[in-house]
Amino acid sequence: MKYRRLIVRKHGGPEVLEVAENELRPPRKGEVRIRVLAASVSRPDVTARRGEALYSGTFLGQKLPFTPGYSVIGEVDAVGEGVTQVQPGERVGVLTVIGGYTEVLYWRADRLIPVPAALDPVLAVPLLLNYIVAYQVMHRVAKARPGEKALIIGASGGIGTALLQLGQLAGLEMYAIASQSKHAILTEYGATPIDYRSQDFAEIIRQREPGGLDVVLDGMMRLEMMRKALALLRRGGRMVSFGEPASRSELYRILGLTLRANLPGSGKSLSLYGTSSYFLFDQKPYLADWAALFRLLGEGKIKPVIAARFPILQAAAANALLESGQVTGNVVLVAPDLDTLLIDLPF
Repeated sequence: MKYRRLIVRKHGGPEVLEVAENELRPPRKGEVRIRVLAASVSRPDVTARRGEALYSGTFLGQKLPFTPGYSVIGEVDAVGEGVTQVQPGERVGVLTVIGGYTEVLYWRADRLIPVPAALDPVLAVPLLLNYIVAYQVMHRVAKARPGEKALIIGASGGIGTALLQLGQLAGLEMYAIASQSKHAILTEYGATPIDYRSQDFAEIIRQREPGGLDVVLDGMMRLEMMRKALALLRRGGRMVSFGEPASRSELYRILGLTLRANLPGSGKSLSLYGTSSYFLFDQKPYLADWAALFRLLGEGKIKPVIAARFPILQAAAANALLESGQVTGNVVLVAPDLDTLLIDLPF
């Protein structure tokens, strides 16, 4: 019996994604076999496929061929010898980083994320990457408090819309930067929209907030924009940047800016956030935050914006849509038996 997955044999555009077949096998010792229900399509998938990742240790030296895909939700189909953490039929999530574009996933039993079975996997899978980034950036790093004034840079994508929802829930007064065509979603969540193409965001905020901002959450990680945003912070203000710099040289300049911003006496802080600590250090904060996010989803307090859903084997089309720059929210891949849920594809 076989299952199918997408592979990249050479770096390039969405067209390099190929469908490959593999033999279904029993899970090995300490491993589980997962039937994938939904997989995220994210910006790191694109940079891995292109071979453009600058600083992620997971991607550096990634050997071809490989299967992209940063996160999945599925059902445990079988367990290997010695596995006691889960049983067949349980719903789990995996922060794969590489390997998520597949119908079947084999994964370590000690690296699974418990997922409530009642949740729609299409709505739950964005919580594994986009929402965990937004939640931790806002609450663990920036430590945003109700009533604080915040600027969100790059507010219309998967992480940006998560920040908008969580910021509204947290009682923040938000300004949000995105292109004019995406301003409706910003105002829906109570943010004041700013068009980065036609407006000077720094000048607008200086006029409206002469006392300065409390928090800046920056998902674009572009040096000049970071400098301008940092200058908008009041004394005691916090800025957190995450994402992918435009080049290796820009990364070095951003690191230099971070060091200068955090010098004693500056009165401000600039932090860089990444999910690598989940793999290198303590998993407990992540598991606690995912549990909190699943609770919020189950209670209807958050609801990921789904721009489009594609069958898993149409990952190339999903990647092309994400790269078009026209996506508001999340793009999700779904299992064949969820294909009937495909709605509102934007073409």
